Amino acid sequence: MKEYRLTDWLPTTKKEVELRGWEELDVILFSGDAYVDHPSFGAAVIGRILEAEGLRVALVPQPNWRDDGRDFKKLGRPRLFFGVSAGCMDSMVNKYTANKRLRSDDAYTPDARPDMRPEYPSIVYTQMLKTFFPDVPVLLGGIEASMRRLTHYDYWQDRVRPSILCDSGADLLIYGMGEKPIVELARRFGQGQEWKDVPQIAYLTRENITPQESDVVLHSYETCLKDKKKQAANFRHIEEESNKYEASRILQRVGEQTVVVNPPYPPMTSEELDHSFDLPYTRLPHPKYKGKRIPAYDMIKHSVNIHRGCFGGCAFCTISAHQGKFIVSRSKESILREVKAISEMADFKGYLSDLGGPSANMYRMQGVRQELCRQCKRPSCIHPRICPNLNTDHRPLLDIYRSVDALPGIKKSFIGSGVRYDLLLHESREPKVNQSTCEYTRELITRHVSGRLKVAPEHTSERVLSVMRKPSFVLFEQFKRVFDRINREEGLRQQLIPYFISSHPGCREEDMAELAVITKRLDFHLEQVQDFTPTPMTLSTEAWYTGYHPYTLEPLFSARTSREKLAQRQFFFWYKPEERRHIMNELRCMGRQDLIAALYGGSPFKR
Repeated sequence: MKEYRLTDWLPTTKKEVELRGWEELDVILFSGDAYVDHPSFGAAVIGRILEAEGLRVALVPQPNWRDDGRDFKKLGRPRLFFGVSAGCMDSMVNKYTANKRLRSDDAYTPDARPDMRPEYPSIVYTQMLKTFFPDVPVLLGGIEASMRRLTHYDYWQDRVRPSILCDSGADLLIYGMGEKPIVELARRFGQGQEWKDVPQIAYLTRENITPQESDVVLHSYETCLKDKKKQAANFRHIEEESNKYEASRILQRVGEQTVVVNPPYPPMTSEELDHSFDLPYTRLPHPKYKGKRIPAYDMIKHSVNIHRGCFGGCAFCTISAHQGKFIVSRSKESILREVKAISEMADFKGYLSDLGGPSANMYRMQGVRQELCRQCKRPSCIHPRICPNLNTDHRPLLDIYRSVDALPGIKKSFIGSGVRYDLLLHESREPKVNQSTCEYTRELITRHVSGRLKVAPEHTSERVLSVMRKPSFVLFEQFKRVFDRINREEGLRQQLIPYFISSHPGCREEDMAELAVITKRLDFHLEQVQDFTPTPMTLSTEAWYTGYHPYTLEPLFSARTSREKLAQRQFFFWYKPEERRHIMNELRCMGRQDLIAALYGGSPFKR
C-alpha cells in the first residue's frame, strides 16, 4: 500500500495550509460530511478538480456552527470564493425518518455521530460565512442545493419554500454534477469577468429581466403558495428541462426578485468523466479521523462507479434530476486503473463490493440516433415502454466485468447497484443484442451475486406502478422465473430480494392488501420495504403535496396522515402474528373477505 503524507490530502487546518507553503487560499470549501478523499464524495471531487486547475484549495468538513464561528474564520478570506455543500445527501433525509423521527446515526460522520451537522447546512453555513465575510461570494452546490433551486415542497416543515438562494443568501448555486461549472466560475472570478451566463447555475436577481422567447417562465412562488395546481404544473416544466439535451432558461419570480436557472452543460464526454475519476485521490478518510469508522466510506471503499446518469425516470427518484438522464460512461482504461488502485489497498481481500452506477446495467447505453435524443424531452427512456431508439447492448458491460475479473488480485466482483430487469427482458430487433442480454443475465446471476440479488419492483398494482414510472409487475414475475431457472441449472441457492414502497401517491390501502397476497403467493416475507418519503423536486413529492399529477393535473390520492400510512405499511408484514388481527379487521372494513382467505386460509368469515 502506498504511504501517504498529510499534504496528500486537501488542507483542512491553518497548519496544513502552512505545510504546503501557501500564504493565501483561492477557494475554501465547507461540507456537511466528513472529509473522505474519494471520487464518491462530492466535496473531494470539487476540491481535486479545482486543484488540477492550479488553484490553492482547502476543505473544512463538518464545521462547528454552535460556537463563535471559529471554524468558519480559521482559514481566513479566500481570493475567489467560498463553496458550500450540505454533503452527499439532503440533510433532512439524512437526519429524519419518513415519520419525521430523528435518526440515531449519520453514515457520513466519524463513528456515525448524529449531531455533527445542522438542519439545512447549505443555509446555516452560508449565513455564517456572510456574517464574517459579507463581501466574499458564496457558491452553493451538492444534492441539497440542487434539488431546492426553485420553489419546492419541504416535507419536514410541511410547507412550500422558495429557492434555497432566498433563505441562504448565497450568491449563486450550481445544480447537478458540478465539475464543469465550478471550473468555469473559478476562471471568471479569477479574471474579474461576468459570470451570470455560465451554464448550470442558478442565481437571484432584482434586475428586471425581459423573458426571451425560448425561456420557460414558471408561476411565481407567491402563486404556488395560493394554488397547489399551479405548483404541480410548474414541476412538469422543471422536469422536462432537466431531461432535455438542449434545455431552456427557467425564470421564477419570488417577491421583488427573480430566480434565474441557466440551462445545463451538455453531458460530459467519457474523457471529461475519466479526468474527474483519475485525479490523485488518496481514496482514504483524512488522517484526523484515525481510529474512527465512517460507515458511508466502509460501504463504498472497495466499489467502483462506472457511469453517471440514469434514464429510468422513476417518479420518486432524484438521480436523473441531479445527474441527468443521459448516460456518461467511463472508459475501460479508467475503470481498470481504479480497480488496480483498490487491489493495492491494505485491507482489500480480493472482493469488489460493487461494479455499477445509479443503475447497474446502463453502461454505454444511449440513443442509436443522437439527433432524436436532442429533440426528446421524455423523463424516461424506458417508461411506459423502452424507446426503440435506445441501444440496450450489454456487450460493453460484459467486457468490463470480464476484464476486471481477469486482473491479478481480483477474486470476485459483485454487483451491488440496482439492476433494471426490464432491460434484461427487452426484445431488441438485433439478435446479437438479445444474445448479449441473455449472456449478461446468466453471468450476473452466476458470477456477480453474493447470495442475494436486490431488485426494485416497488409495487404490484399496475395503476400505482404507472404513477411511479416503473414496469409492470408481470415483468418482475417473469424475471423471477428466469432467476430461479438459472439457479436450478447452476446448482445455486440464491435469493431474489425485492424492494417495495408503501404510501406512494396513487396507492390505496386495498392496493397494499393485494400486494400482500401476491407476494405471499411468490413466497416472499418482505424485508426491504419503506414508507414513501417526500423529497424535494420529484414528481412523487409534488403529487403527494398538491394532490394533482403534475403531467395531467388530474386529482391523485395520497396517504398523508400517520394513520393512513401505518394502515398501508402493516400489509408488508402480514405474516407477523401481532399484525394479523389488525389486518383482518381492515380487510373486513373493505369488504375483502377474499383477501383474508388468501392471506390466512380457512373461512374468511370466521372471527
